Amino acid sequence: MDLFALLPEVKSKYLELLTIQYKRSKTTGYNHQSQNIFNPEVVLFNTLGFSITRDRSSLISAGTGVFVTKGFVPKGAVVSMYPGTVYQKYEPIFFQSIGNPFIFRCIDGVLIDGNDKGISKAVYRSCSKRDQLGPFQMSDVTWLTPAVLNPLAVGQYVNNCSHNKAANVCYQEFDVPEYFPVELKQYLPNIAYSHDMPIPLRCVVLVALREIKQGEELFSNYYTIVN
Repeated sequence: MDLFALLPEVKSKYLELLTIQYKRSKTTGYNHQSQNIFNPEVVLFNTLGFSITRDRSSLISAGTGVFVTKGFVPKGAVVSMYPGTVYQKYEPIFFQSIGNPFIFRCIDGVLIDGNDKGISKAVYRSCSKRDQLGPFQMSDVTWLTPAVLNPLAVGQYVNNCSHNKAANVCYQEFDVPEYFPVELKQYLPNIAYSHDMPIPLRCVVLVALREIKQGEELFSNYYTIVN
């Protein structure tokens, strides 16, 4: 609490939220419903009106896919984020790329490695520990674990569209601005591979092309990217 109070960009609502969490942790009699208030999926549904999850894809031999499990996604809404380590086009990614289907290539050649296993997972964790600012996390590492903090960080599992399954989401690239609140960086599922040059962090989100209803699977077009 004292450390958060030192940051001028932290608004009163964040301090109030931390105070509520602290008071709840000091009590022993609150019920399961109160515990569920800070559940990421519940927060996602209460905030944006939908929740998503990974499950077996409806496409044959496609493996895992992403589905809307509750509510609906309005047209133009951010429905998912593409997590991973961000590589500039001049940085080494050869060994991480071997047999890796989760590497996303941006328009300008920047690469995002969204693999949550093997070397890719180890590199992301290492970079996250490197960039930690005291008690403050500069990125979200929970997308590498079963207990996710940001439930939107499953964009790497969105499958490409087919003749029978039209795309209902598209990719939107953007660079995180310098004034992005420090206390919210813990929810960003991306981190830069190199820390030598002060380059803005690249992020990619998936935006709904139309209203997506409960039970529908998300499909993208790998060749449709909005800069």
